[in-house]
Amino acid sequence: MASSSPPHVVEDVPPFLQLLSDGTVIRFTDAYPLPIPSPPPGQPVVDWKDVLYDASHGLKLRIYRPAAASSSGNKLPVIVYFHGGGYSIGSFDMPNFHACCVRLAGELPALVLSADYRLAPEHRFPAGLDDAANVVSWVRAQAAAVGDNADPWLSETANFGRVFVAGDSAGGGVVHHTAVRLASGQLGPLDPVRVAGCAMLCPMFGGEERTASEAEFPPGPFLSLPAVDQAWRLVLPPGSTRDHPLANPFGPDSPALDGVALPPMLVVAAARDLLRDRAADYAARLKAMGKPVELVEFEGQHHGFFAVEPYGDAGSEVVRLVERFVYGNGGASD
Repeated sequence: MASSSPPHVVEDVPPFLQLLSDGTVIRFTDAYPLPIPSPPPGQPVVDWKDVLYDASHGLKLRIYRPAAASSSGNKLPVIVYFHGGGYSIGSFDMPNFHACCVRLAGELPALVLSADYRLAPEHRFPAGLDDAANVVSWVRAQAAAVGDNADPWLSETANFGRVFVAGDSAGGGVVHHTAVRLASGQLGPLDPVRVAGCAMLCPMFGGEERTASEAEFPPGPFLSLPAVDQAWRLVLPPGSTRDHPLANPFGPDSPALDGVALPPMLVVAAARDLLRDRAADYAARLKAMGKPVELVEFEGQHHGFFAVEPYGDAGSEVVRLVERFVYGNGGASD
């Protein structure tokens, strides 16, 4: 009897992972994609700790709290943050995403909750989006918790009436789907939690028809068009095209957003990002529907520039931009 051929690589994502023909995923844990950030002196002191939010899947989030908040007694706005990584790599504890959240927590100031979610290809959509919804449900449960069931950092510091959802790259896509679920009532009543706005930094959307930036821009330092296409092959249900509703919010089969009462949306685009046109088109379509949306484009920047250089000049402007957005949309502390 002829022996079956051994599994072979069907998707190679160097230096991070390989997907084999039998469905096995091999991850290479020693790979790190970005330059390690080095914070300048004089940064605000921020405390952080990791908390389990979904025991069934072993998922955690990291809570960031300005050290000064522990003694001030002031309630701070809450930012729920989702990291990038093409839906297949990344974690809240990666130094670059960690640095972004430290800056947001310390400089806005805010209470930041940076959450992990299940990654593809082991867990294709909608798994990661379901996890994001569970993070919001966890926040709602914390808002109602008392005694030992309440996390003391949240009960002492969180203004649950001023919650914002934010994310970078793939995390920006997670933000969109979370916002739609919230606005369409799929997560049920949130009281006493109020989501006051959403911020999307270089959001990752897709589509079969190439945009001008996809077709004409050269590859960026950390993103190429083949890598984007591969990311969609890994995360979407098998056999899907890039017009799947979970990739393209305005695809032929995507649900209409006209009647969805989205919260105020901040969309950050990078002028040299391959995905720049998709972010700009997303904002333009929402604006045409009468949605409260602001598009801010950063000249000279590539995809994911805030995570790549959290302490760079453009990163500092992102922090100021998010601060204005949060405190201009009901984010003032009580």
